[in-house]
Amino acid sequence: MRRLPATTVYYGLEFVLSMPSYILIAVYLVRDLNLSPLELILVGTVMEATVFVTEVPTGILADTYSRRLSLIVSFVIQGAAIVLITSVPHIAVVLLAWGLWGFGYTFMSGAYEAWITDEVGAENVGPVFMRGNRISYAGAFVGLMLGVTLATQSLRGAVIAGGVLTALAGVACIFVMPETGFRRRPVGERGGPFHEFRTTAVNATRFVRAQPMLLLLIAVAFFAGMSTETFDRLQEAHFIRDIGLPKIGSLDPVVWFGLFGAGGLLIAFFASGTLVKRFEHAGIATIVKLLFGLTCVMMIGQIVFGLAGGIAVAIAAVFATSLARSLVYPLYMTWLNQQITDSSIRATVISMNGQSDAIGQAGGGPLLGAIGNAWGIRVALVAGGLVLAPVLALYGRALARGGNAPELHELPEPALQP
Repeated sequence: MRRLPATTVYYGLEFVLSMPSYILIAVYLVRDLNLSPLELILVGTVMEATVFVTEVPTGILADTYSRRLSLIVSFVIQGAAIVLITSVPHIAVVLLAWGLWGFGYTFMSGAYEAWITDEVGAENVGPVFMRGNRISYAGAFVGLMLGVTLATQSLRGAVIAGGVLTALAGVACIFVMPETGFRRRPVGERGGPFHEFRTTAVNATRFVRAQPMLLLLIAVAFFAGMSTETFDRLQEAHFIRDIGLPKIGSLDPVVWFGLFGAGGLLIAFFASGTLVKRFEHAGIATIVKLLFGLTCVMMIGQIVFGLAGGIAVAIAAVFATSLARSLVYPLYMTWLNQQITDSSIRATVISMNGQSDAIGQAGGGPLLGAIGNAWGIRVALVAGGLVLAPVLALYGRALARGGNAPELHELPEPALQP
């Protein structure tokens, strides 16, 4: 079978992989399993701890052998994990399933962005990230509508359908995904598997240590991960237990969350269109300014959401926070990829960034979850918003440098050769 153009596959994956709605999984955990704030945070902590342990090794695998193979494995494992969540209604099974999902995700993290960057070129990938991000909103909207419709009949069935769709995306990639930008070293130049892994890991570590801006981006990922973990895990519980859902008719909570999600996706879809038109060829300094502004919105939005006493203010705060977060991703990945000038370690360096995010979520998440158990979900959400303050300081430092690393006075050690 003839493989499709890389951008076609990327845009297709952005659409399909966005269709499974994690809102439905969150409602399932809160409503059907009745998990406590700490248990909800622990679900994410187990997943992020798994990501922390396996993120860099799987990134090295993608850089050493194949980004395409890494993605296929990822999609299949993630899909199976989502199905496993609903197999037995017990917290132990949920924790196991999310750990498996985190393991599968690490095969995608780094490899996905590295694959499309090498296929189209680092100088061209910014617009691709932005367009793909917009397409993902369309996929999420369609998936949410279908998922909510199915969930009104069977919430468990809707979650399972999302898992099956993710796994099928992996199977489809076997036949349609190209890989022309990545080249393994010739057989005669390769060492054994352990040597290959060590070579890639050492080269990536030296590269990151020699790039101050990459170190700054990794620090940003740590604090952002700590904050988003709280918002992601406690959002539905805050609506259900603290604020209350609108009492209009007898709509199921899953329908309300579906409506909230659909409204947010529509706003993000049109807002991202403006972003693509105005900033797809923006310089690094402009991107950093946008990231600073969007992080301000995220911080204020999460704090307002935590303090909100009425449904209207809470929904507005969620829309603002979610919109800002969704617009951050393509800008941040564009900036990160432009700092990685060595394609052979791209997936590993991006995985290091993902590992920092995982440390923030796994390390800070339980602390904020314990705060939620002791003083309430509101306090935990506000604390999660305040955690973004160091991110603003880091972006301010980057702006002072124009978003690029300064010239090095000393060259890093030579890359390790096979």
